Amino acid sequence: MSHKPAGFREHEHTADWELEVWAPDLAGLLEQAALGMYTLAGVRLDLSSRQQHQIQLTAYDAESLLVAFLQELLFLSETQGLAFDHFEIELHNQALEARLSGSAITSIHKEIKAVTYHNLKITQSEEGLEVRIVFDV
Repeated sequence: MSHKPAGFREHEHTADWELEVWAPDLAGLLEQAALGMYTLAGVRLDLSSRQQHQIQLTAYDAESLLVAFLQELLFLSETQGLAFDHFEIELHNQALEARLSGSAITSIHKEIKAVTYHNLKITQSEEGLEVRIVFDV
């Protein structure tokens, strides 16, 4: 199946939400996963006021880094009411440094409780990397 170089789409899942994500590299995969997660939740931003935020994370593998990154974004949504639509992600082995740009959340259609490890496996394809992520809602 042919895809654009990077993107995401929802897949039917029995009780939770499943998102298929693809990108040329891991940094792009993390960005598309974040954008897809916000899209699934129906996040709307107050675009009149931009905010910057930095995060640093380490993990023992790419899948754990993906989950930690998305969980950190959920934490910032819940505790500070922020979501992000611009990402500058640098990766060094299994360490991530990201500069995020976003805004205050004006509404969320449906809350995501957690990012799960259910069948989580980043795979290499001819176009780059692919993963399916299951969210607990």
